[in-house]
Parts: sequence; structure tokens; C-alpha cells
Amino acid sequence: MTFTLLLLLAVGLSMTLAVLLLRRLEVRNIESRLEERSKARQTGSHTARLLYPHVDLSRCIGCGSCVTACPEEGVLELIHGQALVVHGARCVGHGRCATECPVGAIALTLGDLGERRDIPVVTPSNESETTPGLFLAGEITGFALVRTALEHGRGVAAEVALRVKKSSSAATSVLDLCIVGAGPAGIACALEAKRHGLKFVMLEQDSLGGSVAKYPRRKLVMTHPIVLPLAGSLDRDSYTKEELIEKWETIVREQQLPLRSGERFTELEQHADGSFQVKTVDSSFHANHVCLAVGRRGTPRKLGVHGEELSKVHYSLIDAHSFQQRHLLVVGGGDSAVEAAMGLADQPGNHVTLSYRKSAFFRLKARNEARLSGCIANGNLEVLFHSEVESIRDQEVLLQVGAEDSSVRQVTLRNDEVFIMVGGIAPFPLLEQAGFSFDHAGREAAEELKTRGTGLLPALAFGLIATVAALIWAYLHRDYYRLSDVLRPAHPLHAWLRPSRAFGLGTGILGASLIVMNLSYLLRRAPKGPIHFGSLQAWMTSHVATGLLALIAAMLHSTFSPRDTVGGHAFWGLVFLICTGAIGRYLYSFIPHSANGRELELDEIRAEMATLAAEWDRDNRDFGHRVQEKMDALIRTGRWNGNLVVRIGSLVRQQRQLRRSLRALGNEGRAEGIAEDQVLRVLELARRAHWAALMATHFEEMRGILASWRYFHRWVALLMVLLLGVHIYSALRFSNIT
Repeated sequence: MTFTLLLLLAVGLSMTLAVLLLRRLEVRNIESRLEERSKARQTGSHTARLLYPHVDLSRCIGCGSCVTACPEEGVLELIHGQALVVHGARCVGHGRCATECPVGAIALTLGDLGERRDIPVVTPSNESETTPGLFLAGEITGFALVRTALEHGRGVAAEVALRVKKSSSAATSVLDLCIVGAGPAGIACALEAKRHGLKFVMLEQDSLGGSVAKYPRRKLVMTHPIVLPLAGSLDRDSYTKEELIEKWETIVREQQLPLRSGERFTELEQHADGSFQVKTVDSSFHANHVCLAVGRRGTPRKLGVHGEELSKVHYSLIDAHSFQQRHLLVVGGGDSAVEAAMGLADQPGNHVTLSYRKSAFFRLKARNEARLSGCIANGNLEVLFHSEVESIRDQEVLLQVGAEDSSVRQVTLRNDEVFIMVGGIAPFPLLEQAGFSFDHAGREAAEELKTRGTGLLPALAFGLIATVAALIWAYLHRDYYRLSDVLRPAHPLHAWLRPSRAFGLGTGILGASLIVMNLSYLLRRAPKGPIHFGSLQAWMTSHVATGLLALIAAMLHSTFSPRDTVGGHAFWGLVFLICTGAIGRYLYSFIPHSANGRELELDEIRAEMATLAAEWDRDNRDFGHRVQEKMDALIRTGRWNGNLVVRIGSLVRQQRQLRRSLRALGNEGRAEGIAEDQVLRVLELARRAHWAALMATHFEEMRGILASWRYFHRWVALLMVLLLGVHIYSALRFSNIT
């Protein structure tokens, strides 16, 4: 007995130590993620380019499926046990986060388009609102994914085919559809047009593949599995540029698509009958419908500096291996510029400088940001922030380096090649001439986010129906179920309702099967699990429903009288499992919501403080920055440190330090001539910020305690399954089932 107690003590201490170590690691991760989110707000990468995931914190249960599913690192992170957007600018609209959320807490939505002049106004079918029959497809609409471009192209051709089918026109000399652009959208549009038997032509000014053809050698292109009309499926998540171009060339050749290369689109005219005349440099095409799949790259954006016309100036990089033993300058701050700079830096003998006019990179993909830091640390690449090219010469480049608030100096770099990668001038004037509007006043308001539901309602409704049915069954057979265990064998229904016969045995088998189905949810949730079909939300609904139905089946199997046996213990384990699941589902989602609410309140206070600081800084006073620094220092010292006793002592010391700091800051502000009302306002903001941070910490500690409930739920599940296994084994081995 003493040895058993000693063993239990060792196991208990080991588990407690493991929980504490895991908790400490989690707290450190939360700190780093909060710092990363603060950094994202400072650099501007928290805002979305177009699409971004909207997280409903009232429903998020912190499972992390969305973070795991997102192929772009850093868009979403778990903070206080819930998913929050950190680097919204990295989101390109894959949508896997929304698909994998088991409770429907994430929806992809558009950012604020009110002031943007680079997104054309189109109908849901990508047709011009003012020029019927004129469509857009692909990147030109503002959606960057290859998968989306393919869907756009296919959708346009399907819409045109529907209209042609309804049309009574007998004209044979006019094309049904003219496709401008042979990138992903154009190819998909052509395949769908051929599938419907349309008369069409596909025009391309450069080479097949559109923007993808201009990517650097061996660059990975995300596609997501998709089926192409007539050509089968792209069944991988990514292809290299060369693989994708080769696949498209094969498709065009095998399907004999009417591709006209070297046709640069210049103008579009509409006839009185609504048809179009598509003009290129050398030809003209008459069509009833036009799909512009021209991409957004347009012509490369130039710097407009002396020497830019030299032959050593390039606006794209196809093959970095062609440049070795050279002094190179790359201009730009996006992913394309950074990838080009790193690719060139990897070549033997190269000395690469990356020039960017801003103070930091703020829209880089996480993998590019990490790799760039390594290149800089290894000395392979030099970065000049706050720098702009002044002039380009045969053997050197002159740059102006320096921020607005510091002295500007001139830097001369030895140089053999210059790569200017500052984006392109999209063909927006051509689109406006063709009949598209970019006026936000004519754009319909973005569709309001709709509640998709967590999936609990149908599961609970189904469980209620099953419960009512079980109650009716119990009432109809109440004369048997009301008897004691001793008297039941004499009842005529005992042979049919008992656990080892007919109905009782069937409900037992059903309950065990439902438990197996219930646990298969874990295999679907695992990132590398064997089950991939179906949405995770549907599986979550099934998880709740099968758990409730298994309990009802177990009640019927036990004839509403579980005994002091292994089977009875398995039954009570199932009851306890459902209770712990319900507690984890509701309480564990409520506490993180409160903690993140405090963090969001803290962000708002900081934004208000930054606005005040900007007003004071215009008068060359740094009082606002000093207040922000002091406030952040107080918040940092008040978080995540020590045990309960240490925290109480720290809280008392912080209150004294807060009062002293605010008193000193107030005196400084008044001495610098800042109005009394503004001084009082900033001191109140500092108090609110400190309180919000303190409450966030408090809720996080509560969440940390409740987080162990999830693991408790899983251990109860394991125990219940073991008891059920023993019960089934015993029933098969020792019962008189025939």
C-alpha cells in the first residue's frame, strides 16, 4: 500500500511539473505573439490588402486548426487561447482557415474598398456593371491566387455559354467570346469555352502563362487542387513555375486551343448591337463577349532617374544563375524584390545591396522574412532602408539615404547591374476606356458577414429528438424498466430487452459504434491524419451528435440501471466525458474572449495615445513618445511573472510605481506647456492601459487553469475507451450469447 502511494505521488508530481513547464512555455509564446502583433501594427502589416479572415471571438474555441491550415505563416496566431489576425497583409485568400474551423468562427471578407482605386467594380459574375458582355478574370480583379483565377475563367465561359444558348442570333462570322490573356484565367476560360462548343479565340502579347511565366526560375506556385475542364485536375498544392508552364503548354497543344501569340491588346470598341471589336497592334477581332484576363503587372514601374535607360537596368529576374561575380543593386521592398535579392546573393562572388525607401519591410511572407534575416546575418546581403536611387551610371549608382527626421547623405555604390522591382503600372486606363469603373461611389456596400453557425444547433436538435424518442420508448415499456434488477428476469420482455439479447444487445453495439465514430473526429482534426474528406465543422457537429446518441444508446443497453461492473463504470465514464466536454466547450471559449477583449481595448488606447503624440510631435515635443514608453514599460513589468504571492506583492508595488510615474509625467507635461486637459487625458489613458493589461493577465491565468480541462477531457475519454474495451471483451468471452 505504501509503495502504491509512493508511486502515485511520483506520477502526480511528474504530471504537475509537466503542466507547469508547458504553462510557462505557453506564456512565453503568448508574450512573443503579442509583441509580434504590436510590431505588425507599427509597420502596417496588420491591415489586409484585400481579403482577410474575420474571427468571431465569441465562438472561437482555440483549437488552432486555422493556424495550422493557413499556408502563409503569421496571418493567424493563437493569443490567450483564441485565433487573432496578426499579419493581415500576408493573407492572399486561400480560405483554408475558414474551411478547417470546426465551429464556423472564421469567415473570409473584403477589406475596406471605400478609398481604393485599384479594384474594378464588377458584378458577382465578374461582368462590367456599365458594359454588358464585358468580363474580367484573374488577378486584374484584385484576387491573386492561381486557383481563383482558374475559377474566374471557368465561370466567365460558363456564363457566356448560357447566354449564347438562350440567344437566337444566327450570325456565324462573329465570335462568341474573345479572351485577352493566356494566363491561368485565360486558359481555364478557353477550356470551358471549348467544352461548351463556343466560337472563341485567345490572345496573348507575350508568352503562355501570363504573370506566372515571369516568375523566377523554380519558384513555387500555390494552386490548391482544382479540376480543369477537359484537361483533368491539378491535384497538388503547389507546382514549380516550370512544371506549371509545361502543363499548360501540353493542355493548349492537346486541346488545340486557338491561341494567337504576339497580339498586344490596344483598344476595345462596342458596336450598336452590343458586340465588341477587339483591336491589337496587328489585328482586329469581332466578338459578342470579351473576357479580359490581362493581369495586374502591366508595364514595369520606373524610377524616373538619370541612367535608367542603360542596358544594365532590369525590371525582372528570371534566372539568378546568370549573374555571378557581380556588384548588384535591387530596388524594392516587396516579396518579389526580396526574393530576387536573396537569389542573387546565393550566387558565387556576388555583392548584393537591397534598397528600400521605407523604414522596414512590412508585407513580406514569413518565410521570406526569416530567410532575409539569415542572409543579412551571414553578410551575403546588405539592406539600405530610407534610401532612394538618385542616378544610375555605367559603373556605379548614387543613392540618397536618410529618414525624414534625420540628415540625408549621399551613398555611391560600385555597380554592374540594377534590378528595379517596385511593381508595375496596371492597365487601369485601358480598362476604364473599355468600360470598367473604379469609382467607389458606384460600388455596392460589402456584404455583411453572416452568422454561419457553430454546427451545435443541428447536433443538439438531433440529440433532443433522440432523447424524446428514448423517453417515449421507456414510457411504453415502463412496466419493465420500473422493476428492480431482482424482479426483471421474471418479466416477459426481459429476454428481449436485457443487455445480452435482441434489443439490448443491438443498442450496445450501436453505442460502441457511435463511440468509434465519435473518436474518428480526432483523426480528421490531426494535420497529418489519415482522414481528409468533409469539412471540420461537419465533423465537429458529428462529434457532438454521436456523443449524445452514444449516451442514449448506452442507457437503453443498460436498461436504465447501470450496475457496479466494468460496463457500468464505462457508462459513468461516458456520462462524465460528455459533462467535461460541455464545460470545455463553453467555459473555455468564454474566458479567452474576455482576455482578448482586454488586449483589443489596450490596442485602442495605444492608438489614441499615438494620435495625441503625433499632435504634440508637430510642435517638436517628444512628450507623447515618453508617455508611451513609460506606459509600455509598466505593462511589461506587470505581466506573467512569479507565483501568486509574488504577483500580489508585485501588484502593490506596481500601483505605487504607477502613481509615481503618472505624477512625474504630469509634471513634465505641464512644464512643457501642454494644456491641463490634455495632460489629464493622457494620464487617464495610461491608467486605463495599465488596468486593461492587468485584467488581460488575470483572464489569461484563469484560461491557463481551464486549459488543463481539455487534457482532463481526453484522459477521461481514454479511460472510458479502456473500460469499454474490457466490457466488450468480457461480454464476448464469458456471456452465453449465441
